[in-house]
Amino acid sequence: MATSDTGLGRAGRDVHVRRGGEETKPSFKTTELIVYVLAVIGVLIASAVTGDAGTDNGGDVFAADKAWWFITLLTIGYMVSRGLAKSGVRTRDTDPRTDDH
Repeated sequence: MATSDTGLGRAGRDVHVRRGGEETKPSFKTTELIVYVLAVIGVLIASAVTGDAGTDNGGDVFAADKAWWFITLLTIGYMVSRGLAKSGVRTRDTDPRTDDH
């Protein structure tokens, strides 16, 4: 039995049939989130264990401001990747205020 988006049901009423499933998974079920969290942890660990470059140089090689800059870039990348994954996907929202009728 084939289903369509619209059709006539019993007694000639207009019936909308929704197809199940969405194209993308929730963010907590994706490898994108796992890779993002591991990368952030890696940046924080690298920043913590990387010490001074020596007494001659007088500065931290991987200072906290650089670590947070890289975490910001990772966050932007993650948000863009989730946005691209969700673009063009229909939602199963049943809110009557968002119907296009």
